[in-house]
Amino acid sequence: MSAPSVVHAGLTSEKGREMFSYLPQYYETSRVMQADMQAKGSEMDLLYQALDETLEQFFVRTATWGLDFWEQELGIETDRLKPVEQRRAVVESKLRGAGKFSGRQVANVAEAYAGGKVDVTFQPEAWSFMVSFVDTMGIPPNIDDLKRAIDELKPAHMAVEYKYRYLVWDDLDKKHKTWDELDAASLTWNELEVWA
Repeated sequence: MSAPSVVHAGLTSEKGREMFSYLPQYYETSRVMQADMQAKGSEMDLLYQALDETLEQFFVRTATWGLDFWEQELGIETDRLKPVEQRRAVVESKLRGAGKFSGRQVANVAEAYAGGKVDVTFQPEAWSFMVSFVDTMGIPPNIDDLKRAIDELKPAHMAVEYKYRYLVWDDLDKKHKTWDELDAASLTWNELEVWA
């Protein structure tokens, strides 16, 4: 017996179509069976969607409504007004921040916020260290959260400084861009940073 070759317009449910394909061919024209498979399939679609969404909550990088639980578990104040990406960065940095204080630990935490490479340099004679953002242009949008995380992480006697990266004319000169080329390109500032 071959599989049904007719596409059933009444079956919009993915699981309903799948279940219908297992039925004998003589049900192909049965509106009752199509309605039955559509109803059952719609419920199955919702179940599989709920299972997938629940699974996503177990991983910080895909969590949405589950971020509340992550924040509660880690003792982070929940702020639903912040974008989900920033809330994820706070949770991820808190998870990365466990263990002995080190430059690698600070870099791991900072990179969770900045979304790019971060260098950490220590000045032991001054009891301080500097966090330099290598890949991120300007000030990261959630810098206040990052500063709080590093303050919790670092020993109380150490000072911390932050060094931001900005696009300057010297960077454009290194790429041999002239003012005429830039003017002709008609780029926004963000496009200019990528182009340069």
